[in-house]
Amino acid sequence: MKRILFIYFSQSGQLEQIAASIAKPFVEDTEVEVDFYEIKMLQSFPFPWTSEAFFNTFPETFKQVPAEIHPPAPHILEKSYDLIVLHYQVWYLTPSIPINSFLKSAFANKLLDGKPVVSVSGSRNMWALAQDKLKVLLQEVGAELVGNIALTDRHHNLVSVVTIVDWMFSGVKRRPYGIFPKPGVSDEEIETADKYGKIILPYLKKGIFEGLQKELVMHGAIDYRFFLVSMDQKGNRMFKIWSSLILRNPSKRKRLVNIFKYYVVFAIYGISPIVYLIELLLYPLLYFVKYRKERQHYEGI
Repeated sequence: MKRILFIYFSQSGQLEQIAASIAKPFVEDTEVEVDFYEIKMLQSFPFPWTSEAFFNTFPETFKQVPAEIHPPAPHILEKSYDLIVLHYQVWYLTPSIPINSFLKSAFANKLLDGKPVVSVSGSRNMWALAQDKLKVLLQEVGAELVGNIALTDRHHNLVSVVTIVDWMFSGVKRRPYGIFPKPGVSDEEIETADKYGKIILPYLKKGIFEGLQKELVMHGAIDYRFFLVSMDQKGNRMFKIWSSLILRNPSKRKRLVNIFKYYVVFAIYGISPIVYLIELLLYPLLYFVKYRKERQHYEGI
């Protein structure tokens, strides 16, 4: 009997649906014992978000400041698992506060130390540098990353900004104004995510995970886009400056967070289209110097 643990945090329900879909082949297999652990914060975040609450989480999110979480159920802490599937979402180009808080807790040390882990992200589109940060957190608790699945909103970057903002602030996954697509990972992609479970299952049974990531990538687990990674890198540099500025000036926090909000809007709609055109023109020159290696890095583990 093999044991597998699915860990997730979900406000909207999207990651919970993804976890349930990937878990289907394991749940249906009589030789596998499946557990789910939903991370719960002592002080929960609102959903739908208010603009003030959403932007106020930025400095602590980006600086990866942990908060207190509720412990997993005793029966989960008492078991030793053969595989952990860790689902996370990206906040401000960084693993969300709940995921960061779990990975920096004693619970993560107990559950993940020496264990193979498959990471699963459900994000708008910029997941690459958040995955690099997740790798560091997993290394710190002694876990071994054996696979990664990055599920994203496949629509154009500027379109997905509109739809995700509507979802976050309305709490409803819908087609905004009747003309935009639905936000987030598509319903079809969530429903068919069980294909990843079917790929992982034989590796779990053998207890050997060599070759897993290559097979996951062959079936669409990673969608590398050079422009989004470039924007991710540039955003991280600017977010580092902004988060430090806000945290160093607590008396001016409200004003600085408000200015940051307008900076983000300007960066997305004013700067990113220009950067995209420049990167597109330079693509032939940068492919062998940068993008080929970058793709190999993010399609690997």
